[in-house]
Amino acid sequence: MPSKVYASPTGKAELVSRLISAKEATGKTFTQLSKELGLTNAYTAQLFYNQAQLKPATVQTLKKAVPGITEEDMAIMQRCPMRGFRPDIIQEPHIYRMTEAVLHYGEAIKAILNEECGDGIMSAIDMYGDLKVIEGKQGEKRFVIQLNGKFLPHVEQLEENNTAP
Repeated sequence: MPSKVYASPTGKAELVSRLISAKEATGKTFTQLSKELGLTNAYTAQLFYNQAQLKPATVQTLKKAVPGITEEDMAIMQRCPMRGFRPDIIQEPHIYRMTEAVLHYGEAIKAILNEECGDGIMSAIDMYGDLKVIEGKQGEKRFVIQLNGKFLPHVEQLEENNTAP
């Protein structure tokens, strides 16, 4: 039977609140934790927002890095998460601007992808995300987002290859 965390957005919100509180108690950033865990900083943050599954090989390292995570929450983190998009999150200014950037560059990105790789898409499942802050030419902070996704070609659907009965 699924736990309450999957039954409602409230349960997930409570889980995320507990996980973030445990992280904050360490005083560590997601980037610092990611180095301890051997994960990307984006994936590490996804774990705490219950958007990625904690794999068994990482459990002990996470327990050591963030001792405030309870055994119950650690068990929940190891289940397949209920990933999703909250419609209200688009109202947060940074997320709105990120969405705007993807929409602004989307057609150009697709055109280059199709020229270089053919007809297909970038996988969001087999993807690595990494974020860095760098210094610009005038000394300003600049934000670099790298999404490294596997190319998935669209296939011609030949009847002879259809494995459905």
